[in-house]
Amino acid sequence: MNWFPQYNFILASKSPRRQQLLKSLNIDFDVITKEVDEIYPEGLQREEIPVFLAELKSKPFIPELSDGDLLITADTVVCLGNSVLGKPRDYDEAFAMLENLSGKEHQVITGVCISSNKKMHSFYSLSNVRFKKLLRPEIEYYITEFKPYDKAGAYGIQEWIGTIGITHIEGSFYNVMGLPIQKLYEEIQKF
Repeated sequence: MNWFPQYNFILASKSPRRQQLLKSLNIDFDVITKEVDEIYPEGLQREEIPVFLAELKSKPFIPELSDGDLLITADTVVCLGNSVLGKPRDYDEAFAMLENLSGKEHQVITGVCISSNKKMHSFYSLSNVRFKKLLRPEIEYYITEFKPYDKAGAYGIQEWIGTIGITHIEGSFYNVMGLPIQKLYEEIQKF
């Protein structure tokens, strides 16, 4: 089946989770990355932040895209109330993030941008996630063993902490992993 027009897919992400999820669509794609300072302007609504960053990540590629290329960029943030949690810089920051998420519901928002050399389309997906009250030794073990410094909110839902700690999820599981693959599938078909 040809679910999509014949694109040359490019995923601009080092994330092994995003690469794994895109592979699940059964398409061939290249992974190409460029360094981008992930800085966003103050005053954005929390849903706008990952969309802004996904679009920012696409900008260095746009002049280089050929006819038939389809670029996919994404960014994920974790929100607890009005606080936006990015990736922790170190053990202490990771511990503080997980301690703050413990026993509470938070939102995971992934912004996605799909671009060609002719147009760009962006969207986001939001999932509600609730952790049980995490014990201090559980947080310490997870950070020490899994080193979640490349993950927004200092955790991966598919890892040990998600298995033992997440009591409820509303929305896309894959969005929490970093790429709302079902929504991306639909958006590519409309693109």
